[in-house]
Amino acid sequence: MASTSTSCPLNDVVAAKSPPNSPNSSSSTRKACYAVLQSWVSQKFITGCVVLFPVAVTFFITWWFIQFVDGFFSPIYARLGIDLFGLGFITSLIFVFFIGMFASSWVGATVFWIGEWFIKRMPFVKHIYSASKQISTAISPDQNTTAFKEAAIIRHPRVGEYAIGFITSYVVLQRDEGDVELCSVYVPTNHLYIGDVFLVNSEEIIRPNLSIRECIEIIISVGMTMPRVISPTVRIAPLSDDMHLDTII
Repeated sequence: MASTSTSCPLNDVVAAKSPPNSPNSSSSTRKACYAVLQSWVSQKFITGCVVLFPVAVTFFITWWFIQFVDGFFSPIYARLGIDLFGLGFITSLIFVFFIGMFASSWVGATVFWIGEWFIKRMPFVKHIYSASKQISTAISPDQNTTAFKEAAIIRHPRVGEYAIGFITSYVVLQRDEGDVELCSVYVPTNHLYIGDVFLVNSEEIIRPNLSIRECIEIIISVGMTMPRVISPTVRIAPLSDDMHLDTII
């Protein structure tokens, strides 16, 4: 019997050993590339938003403030036939400067005291005025004001937790064991003009190397401007406005 041999070309053997690429593998590769590209684009877009957001907010608030202040005296210049943008803004700044000079004088202080006396007798307006005045007095450059005296850090509300506040006054608590020096610390809660008042032993108060304005910025920015390192400063002696509490035990 004659033997029959079957032979096939070499190309067919190689083709049989290497199967064609499946469509699932190609699709998964495209999806992976698309996911990487999408992640990269999203990251760069968010980075751009983070960079541009404070710039846009600063520009918007500055532009709104200039237009708002410029609107006080611009109608007067418009009636005079003078149409120059920014002239009302400059006039407003000069006006505020002269108001500050007038308020620093004896006559100006008397006039503002009389106006404040009338405002404090209005039922609803007096609360808004008092809260606004406390905030403005706290950041006033006048060091003789009776608002925030120092920035303070107290242990609150539990052990191991701290709260940023402001020392507003000093109190001497008379007890049988001896007098105890206390500090009235105002800790803002929701807004700067809403908070709690704590009487804390002066020796337990941490006085940070932060100014009052820096603490106000920390509170308004919900802690985002908090420095990474805070160190205590040398304790400042109390002022001469101590109050003796004879009735407290």
